[in-house]
Amino acid sequence: MLHLIPRPLARTLLRLAYAVRHRWRMLRKTHLAGVSIIIRDANGQVLLVRHAYGPAVWMLPGGGLSRGEDPAGAARREAREELAIELLDLQECGTMEETISGCPHTSYIFSARAGSEPRQDGREVVDWAFFAPAHIPTDLGRLTRKHLALVPGF
Repeated sequence: MLHLIPRPLARTLLRLAYAVRHRWRMLRKTHLAGVSIIIRDANGQVLLVRHAYGPAVWMLPGGGLSRGEDPAGAARREAREELAIELLDLQECGTMEETISGCPHTSYIFSARAGSEPRQDGREVVDWAFFAPAHIPTDLGRLTRKHLALVPGF
C-alpha cells in the first residue's frame, strides 16, 4: 500500500510513524523481535542503508517480525521490500537481546549474498552503499557494529 503514496509524503509519514512508535514502545515496554541482515556482494563488501526515518546513520537492512513470522522469512521479506533483492545463501549468525526505545528486543542476525543490484524504494530506504570491511563508515547505527561483530572479518 505504501507504494501508492507519493515518495515525499511516504517519507514524512514514516518519520511520523517512527516517532509515534518510539513513544508507544517507551510506554508499553512490549517485547519485540526483528531481523538485521549482513548482505555482501561478490567482492565481500557489506551493504549498509540509510532510512528515511530515525537517526541519519548507516545501518544494516532489516526490520520487525510480523506476528507468527519466521525470522528467515522476515529477512527475505525485508530485503525485497527495502531493496528489491533476493537473498542467496541466507544463514542465521545468532541472536542478541537488546533494548530499543526502552523495550526488550530480540534481534535475529543473518548473513547472505545479494542476488542482484539493490534498488532503494525511495520511501523507507533513501540511500545504500557497499563498503569493504576495512572501510565501514564511523557513523553507524548504535547496534550495527555489534551485529557486524557476529560475522568473521568485522
